[in-house]
Amino acid sequence: MRSKRLSILVPCLLIAIVSVFIFLHAHRRHESVAAEQPSPPTVAVVAARVGTIENQLSVAGIFQPFQDVDVHGKVSGYIRHIYVDIGDRVHEGQTLAVLEVPELDAEVAGAQAGITQTQQNIERLQNEVAGEEANYAATHANYVRLKQASDQQPGLVAAQEVDDALARDRSAAAQVDAAKSAVAAAQGQLGVSRANNLHVTSLVHYATITAPFSGEVTMRYADTGSLIPAGTSENDAQAVVRLAQSDVLRLRMPIPEQDVPLVHVGSMVTIHVQATGQQFPGSVIRLSRDVSNATRTMLAEVDVPNPDLTLTPGMYADVTFALQQKTGALIVPASAIIQGDEPSVMLVDSSNRVLRRSVVLGIAGANEQEITGGLSERDRVIIGELSTLQPGERVTPQDASPDLVTYHQQTHKGDK
Repeated sequence: MRSKRLSILVPCLLIAIVSVFIFLHAHRRHESVAAEQPSPPTVAVVAARVGTIENQLSVAGIFQPFQDVDVHGKVSGYIRHIYVDIGDRVHEGQTLAVLEVPELDAEVAGAQAGITQTQQNIERLQNEVAGEEANYAATHANYVRLKQASDQQPGLVAAQEVDDALARDRSAAAQVDAAKSAVAAAQGQLGVSRANNLHVTSLVHYATITAPFSGEVTMRYADTGSLIPAGTSENDAQAVVRLAQSDVLRLRMPIPEQDVPLVHVGSMVTIHVQATGQQFPGSVIRLSRDVSNATRTMLAEVDVPNPDLTLTPGMYADVTFALQQKTGALIVPASAIIQGDEPSVMLVDSSNRVLRRSVVLGIAGANEQEITGGLSERDRVIIGELSTLQPGERVTPQDASPDLVTYHQQTHKGDK
């Protein structure tokens, strides 16, 4: 009986032991499989919000003198004195250099001698006119006397004598007219001589080289004794100095073609000069109204007062334009936008699954983007590592911290 019980109990124990072993093995396998399955990745999300967005344009500008010219001599000559050097500030009309022009001295003396000779000739001719007029007066009086006597008593004076007196009267009158004509011609010659003298005198004045405007001497090309040819459009004459007006500077900057319609005279800008640390406002004064074929940009200028010459021509400045501004706009970080033929964003739905949605873009700010279609307020958009995600994938959303948003914005700029 006992052996019969044992024969029944042993198989049951064996079956129980095998069942326990199978159960433990299955449980361990299930735990191993569960451990091998990865958890949903964590993604940084930002809720779309309504706010104000501003479209800004930042470009690099360069300072240029308001006026910048090479100063030439108007006549050829040797430099007798030069009074300025690099860095000197001069005012309009100040003498920069004086030329020595020996030929002009002879021309001045000749012109003056011509005037003196012509004046003496006029005096001589005027004396001749006076003599001819006196002779005419006597001749005419004699003719009048004979004519009156002949008319009052015919036959008293021979007709031939009267005719001869008339001829002498007319001849004397013609001589007076001729003398007066000679005086007029001499006076005309005097005008020519004076004009020639004035021209020569002006050439002497041109030997003094003066500043055409107030500014700073940025280059000196000549020294005492240097031969300076006259500056004309027909030759590449050597200049004496280079003069720049720097108390007001032109800040020149290129405007990209796509932003040209948004920039106009009066557009406000913020200027930051890295070399000096200065930051100040300004406004566009003039535009070139021409888009360069080479760079596809348009030149714009801002006038910057520089009375103490703190800013130097050639310095660079960062110029920021406020092109557009909109309130009540739906805004997401610029780093959330997937660019392409059809812009889109990745967002997380209520089941924490990834969705890819096409959107319509509006104003682009420095680090933000307006969405005009395809998205609603409070939709959770994903920022960063968008290329690793697939639509339908389950994720663990985590609100992005301000530092993380800033990091992705900077990374986004670098990718651009």
